[in-house]
Amino acid sequence: MSIIKDKLSSQIPALREEIKALLSQHGEMKISDVTVSQAYGGMRGIKGMICDTSVVEPDKGVIFRGHPLLEVTHLLPEEIFWLLLTGDIPSEAERKSLRAEFADHNQVPQYVWDVLDAMPADSHPMTMLNTAVLIMQRESVFASRYHDMNKQEYWEAALEDSMSILGKLPNIAAAIYRKRFNKGPRIEPNPELDWAANYAYMLGLPQSEDAYQMMRLYLMSHSDHEGGNASANTCHVVGSALSDPYYSVCSGLNALAGPLHGLANQECLGFVLELKESLGGGVPTKEELTKACWDRLNGGHVIPGYGHAVLRVPDPRFVAFLEFGKQHFPEDEVFQLVNMLYEVVPGVLQEHGKAKNPWPNVDASSGTLLYHYGIKEFEYYTVVFSVSRAMGMLAQYVINRAMGSPITRPKSVSTEWIKSQVAASSATN
Repeated sequence: MSIIKDKLSSQIPALREEIKALLSQHGEMKISDVTVSQAYGGMRGIKGMICDTSVVEPDKGVIFRGHPLLEVTHLLPEEIFWLLLTGDIPSEAERKSLRAEFADHNQVPQYVWDVLDAMPADSHPMTMLNTAVLIMQRESVFASRYHDMNKQEYWEAALEDSMSILGKLPNIAAAIYRKRFNKGPRIEPNPELDWAANYAYMLGLPQSEDAYQMMRLYLMSHSDHEGGNASANTCHVVGSALSDPYYSVCSGLNALAGPLHGLANQECLGFVLELKESLGGGVPTKEELTKACWDRLNGGHVIPGYGHAVLRVPDPRFVAFLEFGKQHFPEDEVFQLVNMLYEVVPGVLQEHGKAKNPWPNVDASSGTLLYHYGIKEFEYYTVVFSVSRAMGMLAQYVINRAMGSPITRPKSVSTEWIKSQVAASSATN
């Protein structure tokens, strides 16, 4: 039995009993009300699901199992995955064990390469990634064992699939980058490197500790963001039907490919580069930048990367990336512009008065890191996000199977029903 499987085996029985007791004693307790605007507005803010891997607090940002992000930026992505699954920061022996498990699963079946080679040369990188994950479904331990397992064992097969997917994902994602953007042949994994550094190595980024640190920070920061975001929620719903981890993660990645979710970082960087060009190609003064921001707002446009559905403070992931840039490439003009926007935009938005949250989200800075280290193909940015977010989706999947989470089936109502309720409420008032 692997160390992480052994760790979870010791935790899961107590967790099951805890949830059973909560349901027995407090199952009828109401935790949320729903307004008409929430029903029509994508269910935003409705407390209606459980996610124990992370939470997002409006005044703190993402918190991984009780650890605010800025307190764990030194951890490797492998350690974050362990933390998401178990609630504990791994020991050195546990970290090495998990790294070895990922390495044991990094070899990709030849038929995956054959399918990717057969795809049109201009296929979107996310289409290529989703295709690769989906066709590997034939490897699923969960699917092959489903009829022979009892419900208490689902999580074990889910964990096996999760380790297999995560072990292969950087290899596949890096190969897609090199093939899609004509960077040369695939680069084989380096057994001396950790999971994130290996990804940077296989992409063909500079073989430097700086580049490896950037990828570690990027992947750990995007790994999880509670359960209601589009990718995690989609994976949750599909997984609740007992679709195996390959089907479920693929569904989550398809959600991540949407312009309102995973494409935001490339749109933000595109805005920064266009702004830089329009202001003369160098680093503008604060006065020039302030005027440009006002002109954009007065023209009816938003400032990309500012505002967040939940947060009311600067996104700590943005802060972590900004600090990384200050330490490693402060002279980069694109980074300088991102930093200057942070100094200017919140004040402009506050004076403008229409933004509920004037502070930056992670997308305002994340693309800058990839751009600096040579990944300048915007279409690929969501793939990097996907490699990271797969950790959170799979951790949630394993936990949901361990806890015996039922199929997700909320009740929908019609507009006529809403109108009848509004009429009834008006009559009583």
